[in-house]
Amino acid sequence: MKLVVGLGNPDNEYRGTYHNIGFGAADLLASRFIMPDFALDKKSNAYLSTATLFGQKTIVCKPNTYMNLSGDAVSFLARYYKIEPKDILVFYDDIDMEKGTVRARQNGSAGTHNGMRDIVSKLGTGEFPRVRIGIGKKPEYMQLADYVLSKIPAGYKDLMEKACAAAADFAEDWLSGTAWQTLTVSVL
Repeated sequence: MKLVVGLGNPDNEYRGTYHNIGFGAADLLASRFIMPDFALDKKSNAYLSTATLFGQKTIVCKPNTYMNLSGDAVSFLARYYKIEPKDILVFYDDIDMEKGTVRARQNGSAGTHNGMRDIVSKLGTGEFPRVRIGIGKKPEYMQLADYVLSKIPAGYKDLMEKACAAAADFAEDWLSGTAWQTLTVSVL
């Protein structure tokens, strides 16, 4: 069994923001496989879409908690379905990478991302794959929270959609067992 998690915030006001780019990658992956619509699973407090992909049950998850509590849903699903950390892939935004850069790794630290910190803390390990989607550094005049929660400007929407597509491409390879150990792609 595989679990693919996109990080974001659940309320409509956060749609189209940089911080919800993980949700965008999860939505794109699910749509490529014509998976069922996401439905709220009250036990895990996450929106889930489940299908058999490449011969194995796959859950695509969007936690229904705010970003900083993403580990609640991920750890619940890992325990409930007995999913090993190596079988969990997480999509999330990264301010330390340029817009349009996508980087996949098999494991690592949470870095400065609070959602990833919560997942690492609640899983008790950083030994799970992740795909970081670069959103670029915040402008000097903005606070970090204001930047990551700002809407993606029209001039960057196409670039960020391409970055989500690159993240979904990696996830497809990972699900099929053909992914590289690490990957860095720029869709500029």
